[in-house]
Amino acid sequence: MALIRTIAVGFDGSPDSETALNWAVDLAKQARADLAVVHAIGLLEHASDPAHVVELEQMARTVARERGIESERLHWHAVDGDPCSTLIRTAGAPILADLVVVGSRGQSSHAGLLLGSTGLELAEHLVIPLVIVPTG
Repeated sequence: MALIRTIAVGFDGSPDSETALNWAVDLAKQARADLAVVHAIGLLEHASDPAHVVELEQMARTVARERGIESERLHWHAVDGDPCSTLIRTAGAPILADLVVVGSRGQSSHAGLLLGSTGLELAEHLVIPLVIVPTG
């Protein structure tokens, strides 16, 4: 089995993305892997509150620190674009992720979708392994 050197996790501050972040942090700790926390900045977020991105980064860093990840192993990436295309690009430079982790639903959850629209699209298009962490 190939080594996991870098884990990318999608994070938008939603409860499901927090669950995914916790799961990814624990795996990164076990695998001694780097953790790339990826936040997709959409058009609406640019128009609303730019401080929101700073708050999300602080939240992610706090979770990682409390769960035992050294600060130099966590890399924050706030990237323009939609969540799917942003996370698909994590397989390439500069992140070079070996695994992508997402929650089952994010901020724009659609009632009735077990995996969420982002998880479904990522499962169809990613060229690296994907973990969709269930709610709860």
